[in-house]
Amino acid sequence: MLGAPEGARDASRARDVREARVAPGAREVHGSRGPHRAREAREAGAAPDLPDAVRVLLLHAANVDARTAARLYAHGTGAERRAVLLALPYLRIDGADAVPLVEDALRTNDTRLVAAAVGPFAARHLSPHSWRQAVLKCLFTGVPLTAVADWERRARGDAELARMLTDYARERTAAGRPVPGDLDPVLARTRAPLGEEPLTRAPSREASLPRAVSREES
Repeated sequence: MLGAPEGARDASRARDVREARVAPGAREVHGSRGPHRAREAREAGAAPDLPDAVRVLLLHAANVDARTAARLYAHGTGAERRAVLLALPYLRIDGADAVPLVEDALRTNDTRLVAAAVGPFAARHLSPHSWRQAVLKCLFTGVPLTAVADWERRARGDAELARMLTDYARERTAAGRPVPGDLDPVLARTRAPLGEEPLTRAPSREASLPRAVSREES
């Protein structure tokens, strides 16, 4: 279906498509929350979704342009929208033309769309602010960290992301709600200087959270 790609770059790209796996996420639960969503997320990430992979191959073979991808996304079913997002890294589309599709998916409560949106395309093209919001969206909706492509590189040394994660963990703790387990690895990476590896063990959340300011200090 992919034909004979020209050059090493195309060959690598074609191989990536042939080995396409759906980004871990959850089934379309349309805004549901709680244990049901977490269970769906784990189950969806347990095995590749063959229909999604086939749709990606078809979009690649058709060499769809930005306008066609936007139309398919706007008028498609959840599965078709997901396929467009998963196919973006393999299409010859300028990043700026497709970023709005990714940002739209990240505004939804469909966790499989969110998981598809944080793939390699987002890692390369989302602005720092949008990418940080995407990480928080995954934590909030229960999308596994493994769905976020290249998070180790993008999170490394990101002080603003560290602040956002710390605030999020503090708010969850204050509300008596559990803090997602995926938060610690990302927070550890943000504390690694650029070009260096983080500590092998993430610091405890207690050590990460800022000390409460007393009335006298304030």
